[in-house]
Amino acid sequence: MDIIFHAHHAVISDGMQRRAERVLRRLAERLRKPVDAVVRFEQDGSMRRLEIVLRAPRRRPLVAEGFSRSFGPALAEAAARMESQIRRRKRTIGRARRRVRS
Repeated sequence: MDIIFHAHHAVISDGMQRRAERVLRRLAERLRKPVDAVVRFEQDGSMRRLEIVLRAPRRRPLVAEGFSRSFGPALAEAAARMESQIRRRKRTIGRARRRVRS
């Protein structure tokens, strides 16, 4: 899986990039064959915004964002939202498969 980091008006440390990469790898394990991920770090005054876009084949991209005064909590919020979307997607796919088999 390719991971692309974008920084808009923000300076991102190597540690934060490694932390974001670990979070993305953990999230990607729950999807089937993820293609790529984009992580956008944005700073506007004292607020930080972090957006994660995760793409999988033949599926709509999953998008989650987090806001905070620093990038660490923003990453945690975005990861929690992404995990919720992945759970919802898996539940929907499982129901559709059960309907087809019945």
